[in-house]
Amino acid sequence: MQPVHEDALSGSYGGSRLTSDETPPDLLAFDGRGELAHELGTEAAGPQDARILEAIGEEADWMTDVLQQLVRADTTLGREEAGQEIVRDVFRELGLDAVDVLMDEDALRAHPMASPFDWDTDGKANVVATWAPAPEAGANGGRSLILNGHIDVVSPEPISQWGDRDPFGGDHEDGWVYGRGSADMKCGLAAIFGAVRGLRRLGLSPAAPVHLESVVEEECSGNGTLQTLLAGYTADAAVVAEPFGAAITTSQVGVLWFKVRITGVPGHAAEGRNATNAIEKSLSVIQSLRELETEMNAAPPPPYDLFTNPISLNVGAIKGGDWASTVPGVCVTHYRIALYPGMQIADLQSRIEQVVADATADQPGVAEVDYGGFASEGYDIADDHPLVSTLAGAFARQAGAPPALVSTTGTTDAGIFGNAGGVPAVCFGPYAEQAHGVGERVYLPSVVQTAQVMGLLIRDWCGLSG
Repeated sequence: MQPVHEDALSGSYGGSRLTSDETPPDLLAFDGRGELAHELGTEAAGPQDARILEAIGEEADWMTDVLQQLVRADTTLGREEAGQEIVRDVFRELGLDAVDVLMDEDALRAHPMASPFDWDTDGKANVVATWAPAPEAGANGGRSLILNGHIDVVSPEPISQWGDRDPFGGDHEDGWVYGRGSADMKCGLAAIFGAVRGLRRLGLSPAAPVHLESVVEEECSGNGTLQTLLAGYTADAAVVAEPFGAAITTSQVGVLWFKVRITGVPGHAAEGRNATNAIEKSLSVIQSLRELETEMNAAPPPPYDLFTNPISLNVGAIKGGDWASTVPGVCVTHYRIALYPGMQIADLQSRIEQVVADATADQPGVAEVDYGGFASEGYDIADDHPLVSTLAGAFARQAGAPPALVSTTGTTDAGIFGNAGGVPAVCFGPYAEQAHGVGERVYLPSVVQTAQVMGLLIRDWCGLSG
């Protein structure tokens, strides 16, 4: 998941925040757009609800242990297997068969909605388990469901800023679990597993298949979830357990990664007037791209008019030069920029390329734009879609108050489900702070809450028997 900040809400990620707060979070509703969820806030829990909520609540310690195990596994890009092995063990403990869905480089490169990539995917696996209806239950009209989370995490660097805390330590303190991925989003995986464990302990089975997914490469492309779709894992709906805290995320921007390579004219620093400094040229390109960012934020469409800066340009990495007394001849800068739902990737690429060309037209040298990683278009689902209303009702019965319906200026795999697979999808997950930052953490009561709401959702959406 990409970090967000929404001034119109009580905090980022809907309910979760990008910054830490010593006050324990309120796990009820946060202000957000949409009347539907608030109308469902009067729905009362029934006797079967209480039975499900209690059974899943009793899995709290088990979920904490699983989450700590997952956080202690370094699953940065290329190292995801350590976490996936833990997931396989969890599926075996749940009595489910784990299936490896291997990344297929050729199939991905051939798909029009795959993001471009230049890293090795050989042997890399998404892990899926299907909780199928009991054979004796028969077909009774239940709807199928995907519960999805990603195992990959971003780098914890600079590790020096974590102080005495190991970013892969999974420390449990005062109701929080700390560490890279504790928030984004191994907490969501723990909640998914806890929901299924509690329901199975009650002897219940779904009336339609429930696919449980731990995918790779969400933080850089979304291609892991796309690969599961290509393997045939589709459903009537999907919930991505991103940490949006007491909120259902129904709209998200798209994200495009690109890099600009400036080739200047190197030379001795003492004769710099006869050279062209590639780093300084890159700075002028950054300024021109900032102007594009401002233009795209000038009149945002609803619901992004609730944000002060919904389209964010990030200068994420830069490399240029190799000697203090040499005018640098090459500089490569990596960027991330967002785009609204309904906007096409190709159109944004054309605008970027024109901006870069204009910014470097009057200078010697060459400017090249290249793409790798995210090329994901935005996605939204109607606030009154049956998935949204069913999930909102489940939340209201668990919490005694309605969820917010929110938008995010980040992107998630919900867009892959909706855009590439035609699977209606939302995000819903625990309360977290400092995702992608130092001191990342998740509030454990919210992990239990998420699991309980998912248990009710499975009952309401798929049906349960037993």
